[in-house]
Amino acid sequence: MQRQDFHFHLPPELIAQQPAAERTASRLLIVDPAADALSDARFSDFPDLIEPGDVLVMNDTRVIPARLFGRKATGGKVEVLIERITGDHTALAHVRASKSPPPGSRLMLEDGIEAEVTSRESDLFALRFDDKENVVALLDRVGHMPLPPYIERADESDDRQRYQTVYARRAGAVAAPTAGLHFDDATLDAVRAKGVHLAWVTLHVGAGTFQPVRVDDIREHHMHSEWLEVGVDTCAVVNAARAAGRRVVAVGTTSVRCLETAARDGVLQPFSGETDIFIYPGYRFHMVDALLTNFHLPESTLLMLVCAMGGRERMLAAYEHAVAERYRFFSYGDAMFIRNVAEEARP
Repeated sequence: MQRQDFHFHLPPELIAQQPAAERTASRLLIVDPAADALSDARFSDFPDLIEPGDVLVMNDTRVIPARLFGRKATGGKVEVLIERITGDHTALAHVRASKSPPPGSRLMLEDGIEAEVTSRESDLFALRFDDKENVVALLDRVGHMPLPPYIERADESDDRQRYQTVYARRAGAVAAPTAGLHFDDATLDAVRAKGVHLAWVTLHVGAGTFQPVRVDDIREHHMHSEWLEVGVDTCAVVNAARAAGRRVVAVGTTSVRCLETAARDGVLQPFSGETDIFIYPGYRFHMVDALLTNFHLPESTLLMLVCAMGGRERMLAAYEHAVAERYRFFSYGDAMFIRNVAEEARP
């Protein structure tokens, strides 16, 4: 397939710049591939879409305030976006400056923080911070929330809470698993009350999630790598549900990537490590029966994953409907629930 096969026209005014007033106030487009039907709903209707015995798999990563501003020792402005924390005082980061800082140079950041560039690793810079605080505490104190590039404003104090799921617990992401942003505690309680099992995975979303596909033949695209973990308890819950004929519902594409990476011969097994799994039409899903997701960028790997699940033509038609109905797009936008995986994508 070609990259252009996943293009759609998106009016820029539909890109959400702020979250909805309440988490559950978002709209929800329900896609039923089996019936080839679309339904407009509200996210507050979500508990009605799942059934007792289903498993809801959620990514519990926590977004770190990963952006820092400052200057190089030579005086030029610099912007640092931490990609991955590698130690108590070290990290890999994207560094934006008029001229890339060489190893050995120093960065003078906000609140008197200083860091040394120790090496260059492809597009990333290895940094060592002088501060006595560990990197997580340092960022929590002075860092800015790393809002996506299509949100054309500076981060605000409310973003610390709203660009974060209510169940976030494991710090390490530099982008939110946005499908989870719609849940509040009351909705999670309603889901549990129906007899739905919640299961947790962790995938620390990196800035590479916004990396465009630059090749025409999508098979030539090299997917960025991200760290994930699927634990023993989650494997037990998911495997039991599948053995009983119940559905596994992934909350977000990151949860899909966790489950499909850790699946071996139709069985979910504990996994901790890197994944660069690239899911596009033709992929046979091993673990996921339904998906809750936000609306994604044209020609993006995330849209390709969604098309693998629901069928390309059907999903692009759903996106066309969402545009016509003025849904809000991307991280702070509305959501889509794909009720059943397309038959051609099922195992």
